[in-house]
Amino acid sequence: MAEDRLPDDALDRVAQIQREWRRERPDLDPSPQGVIGRLHLVALELTERLVDVYGRFGLSEGEFDVLATLRRAGTPYERPAGELADHTLVTTGGLTKRVDRLEARGLVERRTEASDARKRLVRLTPEGRRLIDQAIAAHLENEHRIVDELGRADAATLERILTRWLRIFDGR
Repeated sequence: MAEDRLPDDALDRVAQIQREWRRERPDLDPSPQGVIGRLHLVALELTERLVDVYGRFGLSEGEFDVLATLRRAGTPYERPAGELADHTLVTTGGLTKRVDRLEARGLVERRTEASDARKRLVRLTPEGRRLIDQAIAAHLENEHRIVDELGRADAATLERILTRWLRIFDGR
């Protein structure tokens, strides 16, 4: 490989790891690390950059997710707790903790479904809506900055590739 001829300081972390595995275990092919290792590092960096923006609004990543999911629901900005858990990809127990924190801050409220007293709804309060409207604007501005670093063509190509890969994972 061409990377094997480069000095260590010219390689990124993943290429260095691959080089070391090729040296220590020449019987194994570490080439998938070129994609997966780099995606993992990119995901860590993206999370850091995204969480920074949420923090400016006093929100954790999970709290932002709950508020954004309620806001996307449209008027009256509420969802059943089970549906909210599905949309935020957390367990109902994890969701309860997030909703408790948001409710204590006056950003959401819980109410009982009129047709079924066992069913709980979570709704944005006016203050929660104001906060998420500000936070989502800053979040999307941040995402534009991040993606713009790639350029339009590379971003479009990467989106197609990642969409395809997620479809493969989803079994579609």
